[in-house]
Order: sequence, then C-alpha cells, then structure tokens
Amino acid sequence: MQRTARLLADTAAAVIRVVTDHRDLSLTAASTLARLEREGPLRLTLLAAAEGVAQPSMSQLVQRLERQGLIMRVGDAVDGRVTLIGISDAGRDVLAARRRSRDARLADLMATLPDDDQRALAEAMRVAAPLVQRMLTDDAQSAPQPERRDTGSNR
Repeated sequence: MQRTARLLADTAAAVIRVVTDHRDLSLTAASTLARLEREGPLRLTLLAAAEGVAQPSMSQLVQRLERQGLIMRVGDAVDGRVTLIGISDAGRDVLAARRRSRDARLADLMATLPDDDQRALAEAMRVAAPLVQRMLTDDAQSAPQPERRDTGSNR
C-alpha cells in the first residue's frame, strides 16, 4: 500500500510539473487562484496559511495578481473593517484557459497509449479521483478557519 501511495504522489507531482504552463503564473499563484475560486474570498492571513507561504510572500503575490487584474479585494460582509481577497472574472478565465491547455496536453499524451492501457488508465482514474477529491476536502476542512469574535450581538 505504501508503494502505491508513493507512486500516486510522485505521479501527481510529475503531472503537475510537466503539463502546467508556468509562463504566465507560478504554481503558487495558480494554486492561490484555484483556492479562491473553490473556497471564495479569504483573509490574507488565512490564504497565506492555507497555501503554506509566509504572510509577506502572500502579500507580494496578492499585489502582483491584483495588478494583473486576476484578484480583487472585497469587504467582509460580517466585519466591514476586514478586507478579503477574491478571484476576479479575469482570474477565472486564466484558470479555465490553463485547465483547457493542461487537459489537451494530457489527452494528446494518453492518445499515444495502446487501447488496453487507455482503458486501464480510465479505470485507475475512476478509483483514484474520489480519493483525490477526499484529500482536497480534508485539506479544506483542516485549513485555518477565520476567528469568530464576539460582536456584542447577544447583549
């Protein structure tokens, strides 16, 4: 089982390195945009923690992405003093284009496989995809959650 887990992790990492277009966005920038698309607007501190980078590094990344029009700052509906980071429509478009490019590259590579191997890979993905989705869900649930401050509404 350990060997299979290692192969799956190594394969995933290799696929990301090889099929991801790094010309327009770093892996961290793309991951940050994807997180914002998936989870919605977040505080900068939570975004940095979730992406595993220092807050100053995330601040710089957010500034770059904001200048590129890929993210936007939005007010927090719960606490008007707080600014959240959200993905813009342009950011969504960039992610969609990257996904289309990645998917086309993988499809071209898979088309070179014999039919039996293509079917075996399809079956392996049918089994692996729910596991990967569960990993994403577990990651999102274990990410730091926003602090809930007493707003005095119970008085």
